[in-house]
Amino acid sequence: MTERHQPYEIDDLELRRAQQGDAAACRALVMRHQRRVLGQLRAMLIPAGRGGLVEDLAQETFLRAFRALPRFRGDGRASLATWLVTIATRVALNELRRRPPRVEALDTVTESVKAGETAVIERHASGRAIEQAIADLPPAYRGAFLLRELHGLDYGEIAKVLEIDVGTVKSRLSRARARLRQALAEVQDG
Repeated sequence: MTERHQPYEIDDLELRRAQQGDAAACRALVMRHQRRVLGQLRAMLIPAGRGGLVEDLAQETFLRAFRALPRFRGDGRASLATWLVTIATRVALNELRRRPPRVEALDTVTESVKAGETAVIERHASGRAIEQAIADLPPAYRGAFLLRELHGLDYGEIAKVLEIDVGTVKSRLSRARARLRQALAEVQDG
């Protein structure tokens, strides 16, 4: 387990109480992990035009987790946080497989540009370009990329989450990064 995951973990007693169905412990688990789960779902679904499903799929994620929680063993193979992100990623990928993504136009924003706002606008444009480049990645590449860069999972953890070989994880990450470099170079040149 990496240092990054520790602040998200609940203590053993609280986990055992949640596994026994204690409502207060279950609420604590949701409160502690909802931000991470919602973040992963947003990053997976919004680019595919499915932002309206984020809340519903977060509920589905926690329902699945609570059904399986009695069997969860925090024995070092996976932290609770990683396990929940795994469920959220699989729920999102299942949704994306069910119905192909639809393309939505980016919001167009017109602003008056003042001399002092140029740097802020350029940073905003760069941020949007990065977001769009990530959004344009195929779901399989985007999932691996977000698990690595947003959640800090190592290759082995990503392989378990996505149920693929470590070599496939490396390949997807390499291809995702290459596509991102190409997309951002095109924006910079354009």
